[in-house]
Amino acid sequence: MTNVLVTGGAGYIGSHACKALKAAGYTPVTYDNLVTGWEQAVKFGPFEKGSLSDRARLDEVFAKYQPVAVMHFAALSQVGEAMSQPGLYWRNNVEGSLTLIEAACAAGCKTFVFSSTCATYGEHDNVVLDEDTPQIPLNAYGASKRAVENILRDFAASDGLNHVIFRYFNVAGADPEGEVGEHHRPETHLIPVMLEAIDGKRPALTIHGTDYDTPDGTCIRDYVHVMDLVDAHVLGLKWLEAGKPSSVFNLGTGKGFSVREVIDASRTVTNREVPHSEGPRRAGDATKLVSGSTRALAELGWEPSRSTMPQMIADAWNWHLNGHYDH
Repeated sequence: MTNVLVTGGAGYIGSHACKALKAAGYTPVTYDNLVTGWEQAVKFGPFEKGSLSDRARLDEVFAKYQPVAVMHFAALSQVGEAMSQPGLYWRNNVEGSLTLIEAACAAGCKTFVFSSTCATYGEHDNVVLDEDTPQIPLNAYGASKRAVENILRDFAASDGLNHVIFRYFNVAGADPEGEVGEHHRPETHLIPVMLEAIDGKRPALTIHGTDYDTPDGTCIRDYVHVMDLVDAHVLGLKWLEAGKPSSVFNLGTGKGFSVREVIDASRTVTNREVPHSEGPRRAGDATKLVSGSTRALAELGWEPSRSTMPQMIADAWNWHLNGHYDH
């Protein structure tokens, strides 16, 4: 068996990655503490419950499965929470990742794919972010991810840890076959929150800030379909298996959508109005984040073919109507 340890494999992106790994001939081994993940999302390989801070448990799982690689998604990722509780993010995202990296190196597992974020760049208005854009994160979430990137580079130098870092921002959509999807508790991501408002599951969507320096006053973000995103992670794994060097890749479409544009697109796809209200800006939110992906296209051969706004909303809407995990 070609086992790959997937931390956070019971979460949104991790569960989709497990599906993509299985389709590519790997056996994904999910390692998750189920704080934000769902055991019902683990459908494509074995499940091992555990915390990133539990070195003994990690050592046990590495010994049991002898994975050829680690795909590391497990992290806290809410900007508002990161602003109010930075210690939680440094402890969970950085200390947890360090423990995982040490365990991987001790087990001789030297192939590592890391889920990072364009939030490491901070505020760079009207610039398409590339991999060489200066990293000046605005909050503890982005700062914690940047710190893990630095740790990976240090372990590459000391232990020969080959790694690929993927930086991406807004992930959307769901498995078009409906086996897994996005289900956070509480839900904070724009598209599922919007769909809940459309469907009467919440009173209304709140637009956080309408006075940004954008054409319609609302924040602009680059959105990538989750299936395109996880396909890139499999390509990154194959890149390392082929003996290619450790690398950083941005994953995005290079096109941004404002909050109001996303609302307009959802109205077209669902044929329903979006109840919404306007609120103040949230601390830590950048005005515009658009991620260029020319390196991923050129070097990995990655193409985000499903990452159109209508397709992402349609797949998310299908999951919203037909798929769920039990609370």
